[in-house]
Amino acid sequence: MTKAQPAKASPDQQKIQLQLTISGMSCASCVRRVEQALLKAEGVTAASVNLASEQAQVEVVAGTSVAQLIAVITQAGYQVATKNYELNIIGMTCASCVGRVEKALLRQAGVISASVNLATEKAQVSVAAGHVEEAQLVAAIKQAGYEAKPSDSAGSPASNQRDDSNQRRALEQQHLKRDFSWALVLTLPVFILEMGSHVIPGMAAWIEATLGQTLNWSIQALLASLVLLGPGRRFLTAGIPALWRRTPDMNSLVALGSLSAWGFSLLVLFAKDLFPVASQHVYFEAAAVIVTLILLGRFLEARAKGRTGEAIQGLLKLQVNSARLQKGDTTEEVPLNQIQVGDYLLVRPGERIPLDGTVYAGHSYVDESMLTGEPLPIEKKQGDGVVGGTINKNGALTVLTTKIGKDTLLAQIIRMVEQAQGAKLPIQALVDKVTGVFVPVVMAIAVLTFLVWLWFGPSLSYALINGVAVLIIACPCAMGLATPTSIMVGTGRAAELGVLFRKGQALQTLRDTQVVALDKTGTLTKGQPELTDLTLISGLEQDTVLAQVASVEQHSEHPIAEAIVAAANARALTLHTPTDFQSLSGLGVAAKVQGCKVEVGADRYLSQLGYDVNIFSDIAEQLATEGKSPLYAAIDGKLAAIIAVADPIKEGTLEAINALHDLGLKVAMITGDNRHTAHAIAAQLGIDTVKAEVMPSGKVAAVKALREQYGALAFVGDGINDAPALAEANVGLAIGTGTDIAIEAAEVVLMGGDLRAVPNALAISHATLRNIRQNLFWAFAYNACLIPVAAGILYPSLGILLSPMLAAGAMALSSVFVVTNALRLKRFKVQQTVNQQTVK
Repeated sequence: MTKAQPAKASPDQQKIQLQLTISGMSCASCVRRVEQALLKAEGVTAASVNLASEQAQVEVVAGTSVAQLIAVITQAGYQVATKNYELNIIGMTCASCVGRVEKALLRQAGVISASVNLATEKAQVSVAAGHVEEAQLVAAIKQAGYEAKPSDSAGSPASNQRDDSNQRRALEQQHLKRDFSWALVLTLPVFILEMGSHVIPGMAAWIEATLGQTLNWSIQALLASLVLLGPGRRFLTAGIPALWRRTPDMNSLVALGSLSAWGFSLLVLFAKDLFPVASQHVYFEAAAVIVTLILLGRFLEARAKGRTGEAIQGLLKLQVNSARLQKGDTTEEVPLNQIQVGDYLLVRPGERIPLDGTVYAGHSYVDESMLTGEPLPIEKKQGDGVVGGTINKNGALTVLTTKIGKDTLLAQIIRMVEQAQGAKLPIQALVDKVTGVFVPVVMAIAVLTFLVWLWFGPSLSYALINGVAVLIIACPCAMGLATPTSIMVGTGRAAELGVLFRKGQALQTLRDTQVVALDKTGTLTKGQPELTDLTLISGLEQDTVLAQVASVEQHSEHPIAEAIVAAANARALTLHTPTDFQSLSGLGVAAKVQGCKVEVGADRYLSQLGYDVNIFSDIAEQLATEGKSPLYAAIDGKLAAIIAVADPIKEGTLEAINALHDLGLKVAMITGDNRHTAHAIAAQLGIDTVKAEVMPSGKVAAVKALREQYGALAFVGDGINDAPALAEANVGLAIGTGTDIAIEAAEVVLMGGDLRAVPNALAISHATLRNIRQNLFWAFAYNACLIPVAAGILYPSLGILLSPMLAAGAMALSSVFVVTNALRLKRFKVQQTVNQQTVK
């Protein structure tokens, strides 16, 4: 072990000892190289590296970035061992809460990075291995004012913590709904008693004659107090401590605004003689309305967030609870957690395959649409791999287990969805960014206003009026309503256009989209194989040939046969029972139908039987360019027809892609289908980029690659296999006719399954974000302009004094303006830019 010389540091700097585990060192020169690299890093005062233990003891100035130390060691050619933690966070309400938790985590020595997601309420923390324990992170979060619990990150299907989280969110929604209902009931009389006298002729006189001013104000005080101390108590208990910690948030704004209006009004009620007659007004209705409106916004937000975990729950339902374990000649049903690698499992027709493995015995077709997204079941025979969660269509299989628990592909898909959903988005709400500066600035202005007028003004009450006016006019109503009202109206209008925004943040991320990536099956295509082509030798009739072919195919288990039979049934053709039925796996089928010999299969099968299929060579080539695989039929020893079954392109798909190109976007296809079919469909539709034969984990990688190449990416899909990609994309759009799991994993749902809704979603995203920016501008401009007026800046020169009553009125008008502006989105109309072409 060698010892490096300590770097110079001022005596008053606090030092911290860090221990890093380093791999890749092989000799003393490696030790020296690491030490020299560390000593060059900013903040490092000493470094000692031990080759035997592979440990580096590093003394750094408090606040030195551990990530920076790891970066310099990596640049020197060595690796530092790290450990990742996932924590569930309870109590966050806005982006400022996210920032506060992240800062609390990053202040812990040894923490490399911390990413907190408000929607999933999870924190992903990377630390130097062996230096930071999970309990330290939990304690740091608790000190910041929030609760934290370790998250089950093993991908286990039996996660009680997920159930607890869902129950907690459901309970929070119930509490918010209850609090809002009570606040609304208590606020309405206050609002009517105070504001009604200003707008309804004769009501002021009626109130004076019936109740009198003191009783009227006393009733308002009682009801407003019940609102603040009852439903509004959540803002006080969260906002006031945040002020003490010098980390104000939106709760602090609500608490300050409502308490200022309420407290000033109580002073007027009980000490009216201290105030000038012109200032003897109460603002109980302002305090109550603030609490009620913010509670409504919180309830709507909680209701949307409550569904974020349903995609994972849907994936978990794909996993079975037990399996049939074969031991010799006996079969025993046992819990899934008792299955080990190397066990043999019996899977009957119609059952889900319990775990990943290989077929040891049996023959069947397996529906892997949850994995590949393709509608055609895949033939499985001895030696073929199978995946847990897929469905065995027909035929019993004996499966040799190769993966269990968190190692199965389905468990990995679940984990990928969780990680993608918990990833940190770069977009932060503007309101939450400004709040951290806005609140202390407003408080400082209010205090300064009070002190200035206390010194230069005529009286204490005069100074108090101006100080309170500043706080009231800075009430966060307009800022709090600016974003949610636009989102509510924008998403409502989008729903009328066939677009369902499940998460409001998708409105913001969708606007920045540069490339749209689409799944093929069920998204670009219908997702169900159909008979697309039937070309006959001259002299034959379509219905006759189709009926004979379908009569043979009705005894076949192949999905292509099902499509041919379905086409015959759609034409109401009579099918007859075949005799002498023969099936050659991978080639075709043959039988006699009413005495006629009918043979159906691939070109190699018909060629083996002696038929010259080159007669249809031109047609076969054309079918191949369209991504269709041709079959041939012979009747009574003569070639009769060429047949094609394919997954047809959806109506409106080409129009949607043309519209996306008109918007200046790139269009890509990501599919598990074979390259030939994928490129053929892409050529028909004018798709720019194709990534074919992609498995679920590959789809996530493809999304990342496209995003790096083009920029922000929107992914459109419909299958379970699309869930990770939908979650990984900047914004995921699910086809409404697809699986519930894909829908729950996405931020946007195209309800009708029509791809023409994608450009509609982009257009309304732009309109809604433009509307939100307008609202935020006017909300902040209102404060910037009227706070100085409330502070009395115009009084010396123009004699203009903004009393708390006028401040409350201006505050209310700003909220009305924001809501009215948001309602303009109801008139939004989609521009008809779609090229009206059709697919041949």
